[in-house]
Amino acid sequence: MDQLALLFMLLLGALLSVPIGDRLGLPAPVLMTVLGIVLALLEFVPNVDIPPELILPALLPPLLYAAVRRTSWRQFAANKRPIFLLAVALVFVTMACVATVAHAIVPGLPIAAAFALGALVAPPDPVAATAVAGQLGLPRRLVSILEGEGLFNDVTAIVLYHVAIAAAVGGTFSPWRAGLDLVLSAVVAVAVGLALGWGAYKLLDLLGDATLQIGLTLLVPYVSYVLAEELHGSGVLAVLTTAMFLAEYAVGADDVMTRLAGHTVWDVVDTLVTGVAFGLIGLELHNAINTASGRWGQLLGWAAAIAGVVILVRLVWLLPATWLTQRLHARRDHDEDIPTSWRETVVMWWAGMRGVASVALALAIPLETENGSPFPNREEIIFIAFGVIMVTLLLQGLTLPWLVGRLGVRADTEREKDYEKALAVRAAKAAKQRLKEIEAVEELPEELSEQMLRRAFDIGMRISPDIGDEERREAQEQRARRLKRVRRIQGEMLSAARHEVLAARSEPGADPEIVDRVLRHLDVRSLR
Repeated sequence: MDQLALLFMLLLGALLSVPIGDRLGLPAPVLMTVLGIVLALLEFVPNVDIPPELILPALLPPLLYAAVRRTSWRQFAANKRPIFLLAVALVFVTMACVATVAHAIVPGLPIAAAFALGALVAPPDPVAATAVAGQLGLPRRLVSILEGEGLFNDVTAIVLYHVAIAAAVGGTFSPWRAGLDLVLSAVVAVAVGLALGWGAYKLLDLLGDATLQIGLTLLVPYVSYVLAEELHGSGVLAVLTTAMFLAEYAVGADDVMTRLAGHTVWDVVDTLVTGVAFGLIGLELHNAINTASGRWGQLLGWAAAIAGVVILVRLVWLLPATWLTQRLHARRDHDEDIPTSWRETVVMWWAGMRGVASVALALAIPLETENGSPFPNREEIIFIAFGVIMVTLLLQGLTLPWLVGRLGVRADTEREKDYEKALAVRAAKAAKQRLKEIEAVEELPEELSEQMLRRAFDIGMRISPDIGDEERREAQEQRARRLKRVRRIQGEMLSAARHEVLAARSEPGADPEIVDRVLRHLDVRSLR
């Protein structure tokens, strides 16, 4: 098996892991990690040969962009306090604790290299957390916090990692220089993200066509990441900034095809890239086996100790941090999402799985220092990082569904229904208001006006049937049944038309381009 065949196997596994995970009640990323481990144990499967410096730029931008599309800038702003405590403060604390323990237990490990290890295992993976949280039906507030933490902790951890690596390679460290680098990296990233977001927004208007617009959004995350890194900024923060800008301004309310097609395309990209990323994590078992040859007991002990520190520090930090957030939470902060019970805090703790960023940072550790000597304890650091990732992904990822069930942490469906109902009412009122404006300038027949008024109300009723009284709900249900029957008959008619047109494609003298054009017209009619 060559590298290309291995890639296609991972892509196929990424697709199959979703329905299998749904049936087993397990997160798809965790199943892909297991698949990677199984492949790594097979003799005919080659070791992954990807330059470490390409892993983050290749995998992280689309994953971050896809995650940001599910949230909004307002949500981040409302949750700035819990996100700061988790994504910034907790990363610093975890890095310091891991560095202290690693420096103490690993013989000859310099403090700078220990801090590099702490930085690369500190950030929980945003993809794993989001995938698990969404599948388990957790309260939306917990999902929002986990998404915010996952997206911003990579920014903090990657910058700290680069500072620690520079100190280990150069042999010197200046706190003031490190702090200045952190600030400059953030400023450059935000500037690049905003500029590229604005430029992409203008290009989207210029392109017009939905296919070209979606193609541009596939390129933008990579351009944002690479450009920011070239200018010594944070590529992760640049992608986040660009994605949030485009999420707010890029697609207008009437860009229906772009929104629908874009949602589908990015769901596909997210599924495939996530699967490959976590499959590669499992395949790193090859390198771990080679590193541990002859000293399994020692390396496993170190990895278990650091994994224990990572898991314990998160719990010890979350308990007072959650209490502090609840104390600071004021009535005016009604948009802020915070855990409301110890059960939710426990779920947040156990959802802190490590993943793609940690693997990429571990593999990106330089081979040599500035004076030409080997990077201190490089193989040990990579093995320990792999051990931490495996423990958190497999132990926590496989047991999190059980823990959520035992604690009874579930989404507040009533609150979600109430919000959906409120939006349905607003949509219906907006439609009625627009109808009144049209009637003010156009003379509509009374029959048409009444029909349009019923359709305005139907807009809200189809979103949330609860907004109408019993009589109206019954009438809506009757219309829905009638409409369903009409659509079924119309669907069968359009299906017959599509079969006939498609058959014409293989007839002598047929023009495939014209046939496909007619077929697209019928396909669009089928979506209405």
